[in-house]
Parts: sequence; C-alpha cells; structure tokens
Amino acid sequence: RMAARRALKAVLVDLSGTLHIEDSAVPGAQEALKRQLRSAPVTIRFVTNTTKECKRDLLERLTKLGFDIAESEIFTSLTAARNLLEQKQVRPLLLVDNKALPDFTGIATDDPNAVVVGLAPGHFDYEMMNRAFRLILDGAPLIAIHKARYFKKKDGLALGPGPFVAGLEYATDTKATVVGKPEKTFFLEALRGIDCAPEEAVMIGDDCRDDVGGAQNVGMRGILVRTGKYRPADEDKINPAPYLTCENFPEAVEHILQHLL
Repeated sequence: RMAARRALKAVLVDLSGTLHIEDSAVPGAQEALKRQLRSAPVTIRFVTNTTKECKRDLLERLTKLGFDIAESEIFTSLTAARNLLEQKQVRPLLLVDNKALPDFTGIATDDPNAVVVGLAPGHFDYEMMNRAFRLILDGAPLIAIHKARYFKKKDGLALGPGPFVAGLEYATDTKATVVGKPEKTFFLEALRGIDCAPEEAVMIGDDCRDDVGGAQNVGMRGILVRTGKYRPADEDKINPAPYLTCENFPEAVEHILQHLL
C-alpha cells in the first residue's frame, strides 16, 4: 500500500499539546520547525481546534515562544465556524471565550437564531446553557466548534467543550454540526489552496481521535506524539492505528525527513 503513495507535499501540525502546552514550548520544537521542517520542500499548515483565543492572540503567543509562524499558515476551528455562519447566514449566540470574539468581528449576534459552542468556561453556567437549550428547542441550529472531551493544561487534563455540546444534544434531542477536527471538512478546508491531495499530506498531533484518526479518515497519514493530552495506549483507540507514534514533534519531523520525502 505504501508503495503507491505519492510524494509528500504538505505537513499539518497541531498546536496545543504538540508544539506547546499553554506558555511552554515542547522541548526542541522551535528548532525542529525552523531548522529542519522549513528546509523541506513541503507546505506547512498549523491546524488547531483552539477556541480559547483568536488567531491574532494565538500567533502572538507562538511568536513569544520562539516559533517562526505566519498568520496565513494557521487554520483554526474558529475560522471554520465563521465560514459556516456566513454560509448559513445566521445570528449566533456565541458560547466562546471572550478572547476568541475578534475572530467573529462583523457577524451579527443580536436576536440570535443559532447556537455556537466553543471552550467557554466563563459561559458554561446554568442560565446561559438554559438560554442555548431554549433557542435550540425553538429550531436554532447547534454548531459545535469542536467536541473534544478534554485538553491538557499545566495543572492536568481539563474538560473540553464536548461534554457541554453533548449535554445540549441530549436535552434537545438534536445533533450538533461539528466544524473542527476530526471532521473531514476541516482537514479538506485546511488543504484548500495548496494543490495537495490528502494522500500527499501528513498530520502530526497529540490527540489520537481528533488529530490522527480524523486525518487518516480523509486519506492522510497521521503521526501521534506522546506529549500534551497523550495517554498510554491512546494509539489503540483508533482503527486503523496511527501511521506512526513517536515521542514528540522533533522526532516526528526527523521521521518525515528521513522516510517520507
């Protein structure tokens, strides 16, 4: 099967848990990106489900950590959600962190007729969830920026938006439209404009289901790193198993340079 693979054209890289955890870079990640991956003949895209901050703040955080990344190289689930809102022409009740709001500038939110859920610890209280619940009962579509079960913080694992989305789905007997990883559309959107088929791309991430499973479902190869939210035996949770599991981002880059180009 591998013999039929076409040459690698693109590398998709997850951010939180793969390149950094909050305000600490994964050791050696900056060098691996700058000195090694940048010198390879591939297009690099940074794909993230983060809903905690807008793209501008995210870029600032990465730059402070010493990562050399351009804003145009970042594709976030917030961007994907915004694209969907524009297509549907709806007015969302935005359950997202206030830091994520700049990515929705210009989207009307008065008299909402849609519900958008990201990671919003400050908004996940009974009143707000009840408001969302009533809107959905009245026919408002439920849009989940993503449904991650949990993510990694400095002090340990923390609940993601998934449990809150699932609660609204359960209470209203509806299904959310999910826009972030592991949805096929997310990965295909990330490749748009770079003339690359999924078979010519590889994804590196710390989330076995969302990063690796999602990428492999569209035909990419997936490399799982044992940093961030990784837990022992995660690689057994998906079928087919990850193309490769390695210790960290620098090791993943090393493998790409030696075996995939």
